[in-house]
Amino acid sequence: MKTIAYDTFGEPEAVLYVSDTDKPSAAAGEVLLRMVLSPIHNHDLWTTRGKYGYKPDLPAQGGTEALGIVEAVGEGVDTELIGKRVVAAGVQASWSAYFTAKAEAIVPLPDQISDEVGCQLIAMPFSALALLEFLDVQKGDWVIQTASNGTVGKVFADLAKARGINTLNLVRRAEAVSELQDLGFANVLSTSEDGWQNKARTIIGDTGARAAVDSVGGPVVEDIAELLGVDGLLVVFGSGAGVPLQLSAMTMISKHLVVKGFWGSRVIGDMPADEKRRLIVELVTLAAKNELRLSAGGIFPLEDIKSAVEASLTAGKSGKILLRP
Repeated sequence: MKTIAYDTFGEPEAVLYVSDTDKPSAAAGEVLLRMVLSPIHNHDLWTTRGKYGYKPDLPAQGGTEALGIVEAVGEGVDTELIGKRVVAAGVQASWSAYFTAKAEAIVPLPDQISDEVGCQLIAMPFSALALLEFLDVQKGDWVIQTASNGTVGKVFADLAKARGINTLNLVRRAEAVSELQDLGFANVLSTSEDGWQNKARTIIGDTGARAAVDSVGGPVVEDIAELLGVDGLLVVFGSGAGVPLQLSAMTMISKHLVVKGFWGSRVIGDMPADEKRRLIVELVTLAAKNELRLSAGGIFPLEDIKSAVEASLTAGKSGKILLRP
């Protein structure tokens, strides 16, 4: 079968290639899935670079989430699952014609959820929902987020809105403001625009935001920290700019701010099973009601992995880049 592999860490467009390998078999407690669509996530690319929290042994195969059809089950797994359309996340080698997943980790999908939405329903949206819980914000609170035009940013805003939480949605490009507004997002500002902080203060109010989530890094972190209220929380979710975050000591001290890192794999891994089920049910329900913005920015065959990666790295894409067998 075809799979996407890499023998060395490096820039994804340079080290990823199509390989022929044996079709896997489902071990005890596992299912074998025929891949339908698999997204390219940022963490997939950082893993390929060897710069993510998880570093696989080489040679490795790419991909961590996919929608697939259950082809076979291993020992101890209900055979009624065969033929079911499911999504699996936190797996290895999902950029393959076939891959395996733990039976307990797959999520069957209702017909109302399309393949394009279903294939990206768990990893990023679940992280966004876990992040919202992590912030411990309440109805009526304000949360600032950078990279609001990314997948997590869009989903986070939708999830917050469903819970009555206000978001100030920041982007780095002026064009991205109208792109989000056209999708129905409110309170969108570009940090490239002079005076955006004053506009932000007008929107949030004098008491400031309860929390902020940064996925960019660099000098904008100092700017959003100044928009937080007393005892505010700043959560570092990512580093899209690839540079260290900047903070003002005086702002930190005077406002008693707290800074925390958020790594979805750890938070979700430590989450009780009942909590995971509750959040997954919330996600599936919202997706079935078409209340989550999970669009596709292009679908590429595995054989065209280099073009797919280039599209994934292109600013302003309309949605997640997906791979098909």
